[in-house]
Formats: sequence, C-alpha cells, structure tokens
Amino acid sequence: MTWTFTDDVEAFLDVAGASLAARPAENTLVLTVTATLRSSGPHAYGDAAPLLGWWRGADGEVAGTVVQTPPYPPLLGTVAPEALVPLTAALPLTSVNADRPTAEALAACWPGHRVEQEQRLYRLGELIPPPPAPEGTPRTATTADRELLLAWHLAFAEETGQLSTHAERLVDERTVSGRLTLWEAGDVPVSMAGVSPRIAGTVRVTTVYTPPEYRGHGYAAAVTADAGGAAREAGAAEILLFTDLANPTSNGVYQRIGFRPVSDRLLISAQDTGAKEG
Repeated sequence: MTWTFTDDVEAFLDVAGASLAARPAENTLVLTVTATLRSSGPHAYGDAAPLLGWWRGADGEVAGTVVQTPPYPPLLGTVAPEALVPLTAALPLTSVNADRPTAEALAACWPGHRVEQEQRLYRLGELIPPPPAPEGTPRTATTADRELLLAWHLAFAEETGQLSTHAERLVDERTVSGRLTLWEAGDVPVSMAGVSPRIAGTVRVTTVYTPPEYRGHGYAAAVTADAGGAAREAGAAEILLFTDLANPTSNGVYQRIGFRPVSDRLLISAQDTGAKEG
C-alpha cells in the first residue's frame, strides 16, 4: 500500500487510466489535465515537469491519484481515505484541490488554513432550453475569431482568479477542434462557452463568459445549453460543469437549464497561493 510517482504521463495512465475512467465525473479534472499533458507535452501548464502519482490498496488496485502541474496546486482524483496519511508523508503538501471530504481531512493538519475557492460539480440531466429564449443564435467559433476569443479567455481568467499563461493554447486547441461556441445577437458575438475533449464518454462545459456589457440577457444560459446539447448529440454520455459557489447567479442559471449537483471541490491552502486550476 504505497504511493508511486512519475513525471511520465504515459506511465501514469498505463497504471491509473482505467481507475480514472471508471469514475469519470469524480475524476474529470485529472482526466482532462492528463489528456492535455499527453497531447501538448509535459510543459503544457508551465516550465516545471509535472508530478503524477497513484496509490494501490491492499488488493493491489489503484485507489487514489494525484497530479501536480506547477505552478498549480496538487490536484486529487478519487482517493481512498486510508491513502491520505501516506500521501502527506510522501509528498509535502501546503495546498490541495480535492473533493470536499478529502480536502477538509487534509486541511485539518493545517492550523489557520484558508479556503481559496469552493466549486460545485454539476451533471446535465434533461436539457431545458432557457425560457424565454434570448435574441440571437449560436455558431461554432473559427480562427477568424481568435483575437476576440483570446481577449475573452484572458478576461475570464482575471475574473475567476485563474492563471492566464496558457490562454493562447486553449483558444487554438478549442477552435481547431470545434469546441468553442459563440452566441451572436445582431451578428455581434455576446457570449461564449467551451467544451473539454470527450474522455471516457464525458465532456465538461468550461470557460463560459459574457462581457459585462452584455450580461443580464440570458446569453450565458443559451450558449451553455447549446454547447451541452451539441456535445450530447455528438455522443457524450455525460455533460459536466463546474461553478464557483461564491457566484449564486451562475449556479441558479445552470440549474434552470437542467444541470444537477454532483459534488463539491475545494481549493485549500496553508497560505494564499492565488493559483487555481479547473
């Protein structure tokens, strides 16, 4: 019953991939981060090499995973409770992004710790088009939209407190693969939503952004519903989405179009790191 660590994403997925895919909703962040490392290389998130680890229980099966891509804090997938003490012994932790019970168990060892962010994971049930439908129509973003998309990704990162160092990569990857949707009103783009690659039958709607001057018209709900519905029609078995629990407006919007709560994740640190991954 030990933790094993590597900087080789292929070695990690060879061992832990099946375990992650067996619970794709709970492991969605680890799955998408490792998919990015596989497609874009070990420095997709920063100059330092990634750290990837897995825990085997008494039965020899993988029962815990951790991925760190500096400067982001360690990101935990599903982890058996008995693996937490060995994890802290093997890997000095001062921050963690994990499901609420796991994060709180680890943070109990950090007097004076702070919760940097609370997120709720939602799963799309029956899609409910936003009533009333806002003005406009959706379209798939193209390379001609690159300047606008980059500006919006940077604005989204600033508003949500995320790092913006890989905004260009995100825009280019999502545009080339057709995973960015724009909502247009009067031929003017007013909102956008991205979709993660489909892994283990699951995708996640992400980077939903409406510039301040266009908010309050239902555009975010409309573009999210369209992106989620299109992913489902394309064959995704599950459509996921994270929201910041500090933003009751967005939580209400997504529930009204059919997203239902699954679980919470916390970013907890012994000190303010300012780096969030999602």
